[in-house]
Amino acid sequence: MNELLLFLSALGVFHGFFLCIYLFFYTRNKTLSKYLLVALILALSIRIGKSVLYYFNPDLPKVVLQIGLSACIFIGPLLYFYLNAAIHKVKKIPLNWKLLLLGLFACVSILGSVRSYHSYPTFWNAYVVKSIYVVWFLGLVASSFVLFPILKKAVKSPFNISDEEKWLTTVFAANVIIAVAFFLAIFGVPGAYYITGPLVFSFFIYLLAFGYFNNRWFENSGDSTIEKYQNKKIDKQLADQLFSQLDQLMSQRKVYTNPKLKLQDLAKELSIPHHQLSQLLNDNLGKSYKTFLNEYRVDAACEMLGVNHQMSLEGIGYEVGFRSKSTFYTTFKKMKGLTPAQFQQQNSLKTPKKGSIL
Repeated sequence: MNELLLFLSALGVFHGFFLCIYLFFYTRNKTLSKYLLVALILALSIRIGKSVLYYFNPDLPKVVLQIGLSACIFIGPLLYFYLNAAIHKVKKIPLNWKLLLLGLFACVSILGSVRSYHSYPTFWNAYVVKSIYVVWFLGLVASSFVLFPILKKAVKSPFNISDEEKWLTTVFAANVIIAVAFFLAIFGVPGAYYITGPLVFSFFIYLLAFGYFNNRWFENSGDSTIEKYQNKKIDKQLADQLFSQLDQLMSQRKVYTNPKLKLQDLAKELSIPHHQLSQLLNDNLGKSYKTFLNEYRVDAACEMLGVNHQMSLEGIGYEVGFRSKSTFYTTFKKMKGLTPAQFQQQNSLKTPKKGSIL
């Protein structure tokens, strides 16, 4: 039985290191969240590898134990950073994240040099190990707050969460189980087995590999429903500035006339993430991107219908950015309560005054 446990645990650790290399060098998606996931798996692999070796060889050199314990201090923070980056689409690692990781690295490096585990095992077991596990625990707590909206949604509607949300929940749950297994075993809780953590990690690695090679759960898509959880409205000063730029793009450059204009394209013109533009329109204007865009197109069509009698109604629809006659007619009537032809008859001598978003 021990041989089987050793084999399964060691295999998980080996595949953990292999998966880190593959994700880092060979995947197309070069996002911050992916690199943080790689770092998280690497820290877990080092920590679990130490546990597997120690479980079956208690006389393991102290330097190996020190490396394993040192890696452990990064697991909680990396989990928190990964979930944050994946949910909020963080593209560049913030300065405070860098400072925290560098601070932790400096602590374990200096401490490991001045008071190594080999020379001061009692000190490490009494103070350092417990401190490391406190940092791990705090990371899990912080991660639970980041993931809370998704967890709440999963409890209420377990069949309505996206693949990405399922994956993030799975990553968090696996880390919690691994941590609990180590916590219980290290603090001597009866019935707790030290090898449980490595076994859970092995299962987690194979689940991750399956998720990547089949469904790519953690390859975040731009249409993720996680953006819905960014409920805080954009600061008024910033919102006013963005609205001014939007009005210039629409009124002067008339970008709405491009029938293929996407949310991502408009966000790129503003030099902001597309989810921020979506938030701006939904929270500050109370409109979807589609409604916002079609309002400009319909207003432009109204101006043309009032003065232009040389172009057909269908041609006007195409001119202002609609991709088909039916879409133009349906959208126009929904917004104005009249068909384009009826509007033209009633307003042939009038030029509608275009509204402003400011």
